[in-house]
Amino acid sequence: MKITCMWFLFSWLLFQAKFTTCKKQSSCNSADLSALQNFSSSLLSGIEGWNLNSSSTQDAKCCSWMGVTCNKSTGRIIGLDLQSMSLTGSISPSLADLNELVWLNLTSNFLGGNVPNKLFYLPKLVRFDLSSNKLSGTIPTYSNLPSIQVFNMSYNQLEGNLPTLNGSSNLEIFDVSYNLFSDSVNPILCNFSSKVRILHYTMNLLTGEFPIGFGNCLSAEELWLDLNMISGALPDDLFKLSKLKHLYLSENKLWGCMSTRFSNLSNLLELDLSFNSFSGDIPNIFASLSKLELFYADSNCFRGTIPASIANSGSLRYLNLRNNSMSGEINLNCSSMTQLSSLDLSRNLFSGPMDAVSNCLQLQNLNLARNSLGGEIPTTLENMKFLSFLSLTNNSFSNLTSALLNLQNLPSLTCLVMTRNFFHGEYLPVEGVNGFKNIEVLVIANCALYGAIPPWIANLTKLKVFDLSWNRLNGSVPPWIGDLENLFYLDLSNNSLTGELPVSLTTMKGLIRGNSSQQSTQTDNVSFYVKQNTSGNALWYKHIHSFPPSLYLEHNCLTGLILPGFGNLKNIHIFDLSYNRLWGTIPDELSGMSSLEIMILSHNNLTGNIPSSFVNLNFLSRFEVAYNNLSGPIPTKGQFSTFPYSYFEGNPNLCGFYSMKACWSNSTTQMVTENQEFEGLVAAVALGAVLGMTCTLLFFPLVLGRWGHLL
Repeated sequence: MKITCMWFLFSWLLFQAKFTTCKKQSSCNSADLSALQNFSSSLLSGIEGWNLNSSSTQDAKCCSWMGVTCNKSTGRIIGLDLQSMSLTGSISPSLADLNELVWLNLTSNFLGGNVPNKLFYLPKLVRFDLSSNKLSGTIPTYSNLPSIQVFNMSYNQLEGNLPTLNGSSNLEIFDVSYNLFSDSVNPILCNFSSKVRILHYTMNLLTGEFPIGFGNCLSAEELWLDLNMISGALPDDLFKLSKLKHLYLSENKLWGCMSTRFSNLSNLLELDLSFNSFSGDIPNIFASLSKLELFYADSNCFRGTIPASIANSGSLRYLNLRNNSMSGEINLNCSSMTQLSSLDLSRNLFSGPMDAVSNCLQLQNLNLARNSLGGEIPTTLENMKFLSFLSLTNNSFSNLTSALLNLQNLPSLTCLVMTRNFFHGEYLPVEGVNGFKNIEVLVIANCALYGAIPPWIANLTKLKVFDLSWNRLNGSVPPWIGDLENLFYLDLSNNSLTGELPVSLTTMKGLIRGNSSQQSTQTDNVSFYVKQNTSGNALWYKHIHSFPPSLYLEHNCLTGLILPGFGNLKNIHIFDLSYNRLWGTIPDELSGMSSLEIMILSHNNLTGNIPSSFVNLNFLSRFEVAYNNLSGPIPTKGQFSTFPYSYFEGNPNLCGFYSMKACWSNSTTQMVTENQEFEGLVAAVALGAVLGMTCTLLFFPLVLGRWGHLL
């Protein structure tokens, strides 16, 4: 967590000790009561227990109202804590009339509109927390909050310039993260308070060069500037912050070498430099960072080898150097790295065997994809009892049978991806594999493998994602594959499978209804990078369950009919049977795929009409039936008004607007009624294309990427 609850709890206990709710107080200060009444009137929801209909302050007893705290001696309101009360509406400026207010906490509600400027001039306010609402507009750049200790405006929609809190000499926590501030960062508040411990600016629109001045926050323990657009090199004064524990600078436009002065930050627990343009070698300074648990430097321009001080770190738990240009052998000293649980070295130039890594017995997540590692997968890997996620994609490993026989013994393994390896004409083993009892994701794509789909897959009852695409597999699609209850993503495309579609595919529970198979997985904390099979940029899936429920069987030699029962798959998003030898008609029952976004049936031998009921598929963003033997009119309603001609070409007997062949009645020379609607359709198509492309751009990138190229 970015801000622990401990400090707030401690502060609140102190606050409660000093200012107790005055249960016996029989009256309200008239100005305070009026302020609460006006505040309540600006809400769209009431507050339980607030007696707003009292005719006098004597009857109101507002000091006993929920969330209201009064000074026992004076009766003045000093605390208003309405956290998580489901409040809607706006914040009334009348709250500023509570001029004795010490504690204002309206976090985790649904309040909208502007924040009244007058609230930024309360002289005794210690905690000012409006976080996690829907507040918008700007807030004053300059304010007068001389007593403020906690200032939290995070998770709103505030914009404009950042507040500087001039003269707030007691400030300890400053959080404006997850807003729309577009200012340059100004650390001037460090000049006012020597007590600042926590500074959060995450996820705004902050620009400009990284400023000088944070070095004055000598008490700072957390500095979060990630997910902005800050540029330039890191200034030297940043490395004065010897008490700093958490430094997050990821996803900015920072550049330059990683300074050796990072060694001054000896109390660091977490350091995130990812997604910037840092370059050069990573300096060998980590012996000085003996408390560091997390180091993310992924997606930069680092080169060279892994520094010895990293390879021998006894404190690191999470190490991510992904997507750089680092090289050499992976020489981790696992006997020293006893805490390491997550290691990502993917998309680099590492070479040699992976033997050293297999001795890191505490690892839970291991990603070595897209390097130049080779040889056989070491047998010692079976000793990694905690390993849950393993990606070895796009290396030069050999002997698939040996690999599977060893890896099946890993009791915690839930995700195994070995795409683009084993290029020596290997066969999928048919016998000897009886493990993988907890596997949820199994991907062995694009390995030029021979043989049939092995029967031991039927025993993987927890399997959710299964991909053997882009191999040379033959035989039929086994009927038992549809009986895997949790399976919601099946890709057997680009093989040489024959035979008819098994009926069991029409009863796949993971594609009939949304269930836990898509909602959660033990690998949810691991990011997946997936690439197209030909060319294209890598796509980022944050979770397994972000993959759309899909059935990919294209580019095989499948024959027979498209089964009407596929219409039962109400949860399926992608259905691709293209480039096969299927014949017969397109069943009208497929309109029952109510969640369908993409259907591709092109390059088969299908006949008959396009079912008119398909216009009711409200989420359909892509429908391809090109190069079949279809006939009759092309529907023009619904999403069909957004589809291009290429989706229907190669069907000479189709008629309608997209075929550029008019549909004529058999009995007259008049156009069919449906096609009389074409007048003015060009304008509708233009508008529909914009809407359709919006839907496609939002979802289709998820489809282009395939597990066959997990990076």
